[in-house]
Amino acid sequence: MRTDTGQVFKLEDYRPSDYLIPATSLDFRLSPDATHVTALLTIERREGVAATAPLVLEGDGLTLLGVAIDGHALAAGDYEATPDRLMILKPPAQRFELRLETEIAPSRNEALMGLYRSNNVYCTQCEAEGFRRITYFLDRPDILSVYTVRVEAPHNEAPLLLSNGNPVERGALANGRHYAVWHDPFPKPSYLFALVAGALGKVAGSFTTMSGREVELGIYVEPGKERLAGYAMDALKRSMKWDEDAFGREYDLDVFNIVAVSDFNMGAMENKGLNVFNDKYVLADEETATDADFANIEAIIAHEYFHNWTGNRITCRDWFQLCLKEGLTVYRDHEFSADQRSRAVKRIAEVRTLRAHQFPEDQGPLAHPVRPRRYREINNFYTATVYEKGSEVVRMICTILGPEAFRAGMDLYFERHDGEAATIEDFLKVFEDVSGRDLAQFALWYHQAGTPNLTVSSAHNAAAREFTLEIEQSVPPTPSESRKRLMHIPLAFGLVGADGKPVTWTAVEGATVDDGIIHIRRRRHTVRFSGVSERPSVSLNRGFSAPITLSVQQKADDQFFLAAHDSDAFSRWQAFNTLLTDALIAAFRQILGGKQAVFAARLAELAGRIAGDEALEPAYRALALTLPGEADIARDIGKGIDPDAIFAAREALARTIAEANRDAFSALYDSLADKGPFSPDAASAGRRALRNTVLDYLSLLPGGASLAARHFNAASNMTDRAAALAVLALRHSGTAEAEEALAAFEARYRGDALVLDKWFQIQAGVPGERTVDKVRVLMRHPAFSIANPNRVRSLIGTFASANQTGFHRADGEGYRLFAETVLEVEKRNPQVAARLATALRSWRSLEPGRQAKAKQALLEMAQVENLSADLRDIVERTLA
Repeated sequence: MRTDTGQVFKLEDYRPSDYLIPATSLDFRLSPDATHVTALLTIERREGVAATAPLVLEGDGLTLLGVAIDGHALAAGDYEATPDRLMILKPPAQRFELRLETEIAPSRNEALMGLYRSNNVYCTQCEAEGFRRITYFLDRPDILSVYTVRVEAPHNEAPLLLSNGNPVERGALANGRHYAVWHDPFPKPSYLFALVAGALGKVAGSFTTMSGREVELGIYVEPGKERLAGYAMDALKRSMKWDEDAFGREYDLDVFNIVAVSDFNMGAMENKGLNVFNDKYVLADEETATDADFANIEAIIAHEYFHNWTGNRITCRDWFQLCLKEGLTVYRDHEFSADQRSRAVKRIAEVRTLRAHQFPEDQGPLAHPVRPRRYREINNFYTATVYEKGSEVVRMICTILGPEAFRAGMDLYFERHDGEAATIEDFLKVFEDVSGRDLAQFALWYHQAGTPNLTVSSAHNAAAREFTLEIEQSVPPTPSESRKRLMHIPLAFGLVGADGKPVTWTAVEGATVDDGIIHIRRRRHTVRFSGVSERPSVSLNRGFSAPITLSVQQKADDQFFLAAHDSDAFSRWQAFNTLLTDALIAAFRQILGGKQAVFAARLAELAGRIAGDEALEPAYRALALTLPGEADIARDIGKGIDPDAIFAAREALARTIAEANRDAFSALYDSLADKGPFSPDAASAGRRALRNTVLDYLSLLPGGASLAARHFNAASNMTDRAAALAVLALRHSGTAEAEEALAAFEARYRGDALVLDKWFQIQAGVPGERTVDKVRVLMRHPAFSIANPNRVRSLIGTFASANQTGFHRADGEGYRLFAETVLEVEKRNPQVAARLATALRSWRSLEPGRQAKAKQALLEMAQVENLSADLRDIVERTLA
């Protein structure tokens, strides 16, 4: 475990390495405790580099067995070696072959980085810096090498031997061993290397590319689980076809393999030709997976496949450019999911995710630009800012240029940079070249942290037939960035008349306005629309055209009108969500003042109208009826947060809506019952989502626990069963109905770890002060393992990130449990521990009592000796 924390890596310090490695041959003789790795590296000194420049390779905890150049073993004085570095003091020539022999112990690798062994399967995870745990290397993304890999193992232990690229050779050896050779003809960085070996079942398929090539597809899972990989295979084929149609990208190897493993730090990894997945994003059927699981599998299968071009064929020059592959590929998988499902519903879900995860990041001590300028531990920058905000930046490019110019720019990007390690500047340049536009101001979205805010007011002069928008932009200060520069913000808008139809104008001045977009470039704009005879309602940031916050001086009547009539589906949802948020914040303040929360009757009435509006998709209605989360409300309040008061306000509003719509919700619930066989398609999933949302409201009324229990007992699929269990556990904790359902669920799925994760997750989310003690009990459950990232995330991650009242218990016990557990996880897996620790990033927004206790928990973690670089980085930045 690395504990060094002193070095800060800066973008401005980047320079190319002195040496290249154009070819890499690896030979693995697999053994759980003593795997022997032989690396034969073709080394080339760059032109212009002095012949005396040493070759310095990175390692991480390696045991060096031998080193030779051009077949000759080096003397002790020719190199310097530590477990973390190898320096060849006097490389002999412009080009030479370096042979390295190392020994590693996969079975003892609990960090799950490099080569590790889990459930008798050998597996690798090399992004970002895991390859150096296998052999010494120039382990950086701008070193592109052609890999040939030989893997050898006992046949009875590992009948399957996989690596990147195409299979070349395989055969039997003495003593029951066998081998396989793989070759990847496309140069790639070391973080994309992959190896898998073990006994796995296979789901086979094939895909014919647009040029007529036949590609062999394989999804490998634990034996006996093959039937659960069918949806993943279908999603893969649809992804391959979509990428050809939408971006003209054809797959380039003869085989494409996916392996699902149960111990994995991330969701999945896009290794060239051999994707490795967390098994929760591969395995699914109606008995074990919810509709959300099916949607996630579809999206993540697509995401990793799309990396073949945006990440693999074109990679990033350095880790500061991480958003170049991740933000762009998230945008691509979002577009895929929108085309496969409902564009409006998908967009709302994307924005909810961005606001829940990225907005707090931008507003707290961990804020950083989409392209960071410095880091101490790169593993801590796989963040919502890089992924989700990075995707929004790409979307804004498409919004500004239009879809045709955007596609032309992407085509040029693939043509110009195929086989290269590129930068954000390279990416923006192709769009400038195809469009003729200057994107220098827009580029600040990559370089500047923080969520911009637009303050907007409006006025209508009936006599002059003129409508005016006053718009002012600001970006709040963030760590190390107190002064902000003005952004180019594409603000999609609409003027909506009293009949719900668009209001037209004859002329506009004060800003560039085209295709329904106001281009905000200055601090203040006064935008005047001429020829507007009636006062319109203003619909702003339609489609969430920019990742910003809005402070709009707008009457509640306008919000109610837009929530009922806006033609833009996202803005219609946003109008209602804003009404709900404003009502909840007002109720929070009433409760803090010792008063009872009171809500306007028309808000509950509008909820009922939306619920019953057959012109709206069921999935859309389900999202609209879902109240803003407790963390969302806290974020909008800003300071002095009392989670108990927020919870009380939210419960009061939910109950008000339920009571006002009792009969209508009951009828709607009955009408949405499944009448045919299960299907995970978007329409069916939407109906189930709406029915389960209505169930949640009805459960607040007399007889609600009995209704939820009947729903649980009658459920024919995991979506309905888990939804009912959540209602019982969260709304009726401690009742006989809840306890019986929890026991029945555990008994039914005792042997299925992924399903039991849902059981852990639901109980970790139960609101109230008693959940801390329940989590301690669940940590002793036989199915829980502190060494498995999925188990830890389901129980501890859910408790810390999704249980505002339990985690933020007033006496600080939630923080104490959290700190103890993070430190225990860190002993095995620093990366998972560091990601858990981000749950305290917003501690300064709490009321003083909780704030002091949260700070104490952070200080206790910071004071631990030999803390890993991963966790220390997060804790120190959170405290800064």
